[in-house]
Amino acid sequence: MYRTHTCGELRLSDVNKQVTLAGWVQRSRKMGGMTFIDLRDRYGLTQLVFNEEVDASLCEQANRLGREFVIQVKGTVNERFSKNPNLPTGEIEIIVSELNVLNAALTPPFTIEDNTDGGDDIRMKYRYLDLRRSAVRKNLELRHKMTIEVRKYLDEQGFIEVETPILVGSTPEGARDFVVPSRMNPGQFYALPQSPQTLKQLLMVSGFDRYFQIAKCFRDEDLRADRQPEFTQIDCEMSFVEQDDIINLFEGMAKYLFKTIRGVELTEPFLRMPWAEAMKYYGSDKPDLRFGMKFVELMDIMKGHGFSVFDSAAYIGGICAEGAAHYTRKQLDQLTDFVKRPQIGAKGMVYARIEADGNVKSSVDKFYTQEVLQQMKEAFGAKPGDLILILSGEDAMKTRKQLCELRLEMGNQLGLRDKNKFALLWVVDFPMFEWSDEEGRLMAMHHPFTHPKEEDIPLLDTDPAAVRADAYDMVCNGIEVGGGSIRIHDAKLQAKMFEILGFTPERAQEQFGFLMNAFKYGAPPHGGLAYGLDRWVSIFAGLDSIRDCIAFPKNNSGRDVMLDAPGTLDQKQLDELNLVIDLKQE
Repeated sequence: MYRTHTCGELRLSDVNKQVTLAGWVQRSRKMGGMTFIDLRDRYGLTQLVFNEEVDASLCEQANRLGREFVIQVKGTVNERFSKNPNLPTGEIEIIVSELNVLNAALTPPFTIEDNTDGGDDIRMKYRYLDLRRSAVRKNLELRHKMTIEVRKYLDEQGFIEVETPILVGSTPEGARDFVVPSRMNPGQFYALPQSPQTLKQLLMVSGFDRYFQIAKCFRDEDLRADRQPEFTQIDCEMSFVEQDDIINLFEGMAKYLFKTIRGVELTEPFLRMPWAEAMKYYGSDKPDLRFGMKFVELMDIMKGHGFSVFDSAAYIGGICAEGAAHYTRKQLDQLTDFVKRPQIGAKGMVYARIEADGNVKSSVDKFYTQEVLQQMKEAFGAKPGDLILILSGEDAMKTRKQLCELRLEMGNQLGLRDKNKFALLWVVDFPMFEWSDEEGRLMAMHHPFTHPKEEDIPLLDTDPAAVRADAYDMVCNGIEVGGGSIRIHDAKLQAKMFEILGFTPERAQEQFGFLMNAFKYGAPPHGGLAYGLDRWVSIFAGLDSIRDCIAFPKNNSGRDVMLDAPGTLDQKQLDELNLVIDLKQE
């Protein structure tokens, strides 16, 4: 056997046992005639001891070991003189009697420690080394545990796990597809699924009334900290259900995961907030409710007093940061610069401090009497020591989004976004459609299979932009962790939806005829939800990015720098696929 025990297993009760361990050299220390080596495997660290006086040649052999050498040792478990209370194996050590080098190693390009000296790029290139670090490994262990608990919960709820194809047809709605050329069907392409949406609906038509899958999905879109070109979702669908049935079941799953994974008991029902309210008061359809700073609209108070910026604005709104009146002029200027960044786009910021005597000191004092400023203060319910920050603009939606960024920044600066605090809610009643300037038409906000609210169906003929959807998103700490909807199960209504989205009947039949035809054979009312597994793991692990809970992630350009992918194909492959590469000139 290569080992009788792991490097995280031995305790004081094992003293005097003869053991065999195998693993990687974490670090070595020479102290006089003694050499100490920390041996690491997936399970932990164990200290090895080599004594020059007992066996000089063995000690010399140990001194030649480099970091990350793979070794096997045999020896006796001994109680440590200098114990390490921070290590599970910190009360014992191994007095080594035999050492075998299983594989030598080059010096790694960064230290394999929790606090490594490797930057993101170098760690991504040598990801197989980065995965040796316990901090990264623990994220993947957490992911493993979560998938087990997800399967356990859904199995107990009567769900059946079904795998759906990875090679599917391309769909014109939503994000861009990754496409795969077909050698056997020249000039034709598969697409990698953005989600198993239509397939899980077909499973409902098939009578599988509770389906789930931990599904790999693909979207060719610009990347952020919470996005990867390939990601994993907990994909679910149910038949004979209404919106409340789905929300209640998957709220139950969230509470189950918090209890089993984080030891956090969530007893209260999650808040349900209409989309319009979320946008009005937080400028986001995924508001972070760990802290307040709800938007207050100030049009009636601040317009018409000679301050041209406000007088010409279509929206004036602000937030109140409790206890932040101590902000210096330099800090306020930095906040102004923050909202003026191109990615945010505000033209400026107005601030007002609430003084100890209750008076308001504002950056636009010359335009407003103290009486008007007091009205503003009352609108916020502000107290002495508070700081009010105001933005305005010509487009209400755009300005609210800018104010959202300012609110989140203040939450960060004031330490209000504690990763060990959790605020969950459902955002409901989304608009059915949104206007696309690029396409010059209405687009489905979620996807074209979402069912409109029953009371809004008549508006499909008269005012489709006003139609609300039976759609819902779960939000945790300002992150959308899942979303879904009740689906259309009537072929005529689905055809109407495609018509509003600009599909000709021929195009709708070509793209989705298989689904509409299936509906004609008795489709049950159905709906579903998909949770983002990567996002759940990152929240539970306290990470800012999903990359460190994915074994082999892509970088922000969508490249795998370890595998150097994507790459070019040789001419033989291109010929087999009937492809000609004609790159556009930049």
